Amino acid sequence: MDYKEELKKKLGELKEIEGFPIGTDKDILELSIPPFYTACPNPFISDFLAKHGSSYDESSDTYHKEPFLGDVSEGKNHPSYNVHSYHTKVPFKAIVKFIEHYTKKGDVVLDAFSGTGMTGLAASHVERNCILSDLSTLASFVSHNYTSNHEIHDLFESTTKLINEVEKELDWLFKTKHKLKSGKEVDVKIINIIWSDVLECSFCAEDIVYWDASVIDGQISDEFACPSCNASLKKKDCNRRIDNVFDSVLGHGIDMAKQVPVQINYRYDKTDTLKNQMPLI
Repeated sequence: MDYKEELKKKLGELKEIEGFPIGTDKDILELSIPPFYTACPNPFISDFLAKHGSSYDESSDTYHKEPFLGDVSEGKNHPSYNVHSYHTKVPFKAIVKFIEHYTKKGDVVLDAFSGTGMTGLAASHVERNCILSDLSTLASFVSHNYTSNHEIHDLFESTTKLINEVEKELDWLFKTKHKLKSGKEVDVKIINIIWSDVLECSFCAEDIVYWDASVIDGQISDEFACPSCNASLKKKDCNRRIDNVFDSVLGHGIDMAKQVPVQINYRYDKTDTLKNQMPLI
């Protein structure tokens, strides 16, 4: 079956569904990879349920599960988790425990607010089928790619190509200077930059760079002194400094919390040692 052609035929009736995305038929079809992923309500879900699901019969249903009891603790450093960031993201290994408790192999799991598809990833690891849905087109796209089969070689090639393209365009944003013993400066790649909030002293109203005032020997002190008036303060006693900056995209000023860089970490290849540079503020 040509699923793309079938989706094209069904677009007319699908548009009657509330929440149908704004876009041309051409765009929706180009973004869709039916029957698995569609950039609109998926008309093939009923076929999926007919193959993998079972009808509910209240009179014969015997399903019963006690509430899940136990602590669930999983880290956020798994490669599958880190490949794409997203707010409210949950490690898939944590979800696995709930799926195993409440379902059996071959069951269908529905996540109607799928985010990046961690439920689908969890379900696939324990041989469950899963339907993922999200109003966010980005979330739906990421969910699809997280849960689709990919050739490792093709994935590596595409990722490398994308990284090279981004580096070529934005590499200059991630460079700083390293001074050699000879006094000569060379470009080095930044690993990360530590930024600090700027607070307003509740006594003298002067700026306080939170990092400079509160970090002592690598530890954050609960109390710190204002560098201007020497008042003893806690962070909760101070307001964050807010700057109004012009946003060229929006065409008007916006309020932003003021932050400043306090340390730049980089690696100088010839010595392979971690260096840090305290920028001028």
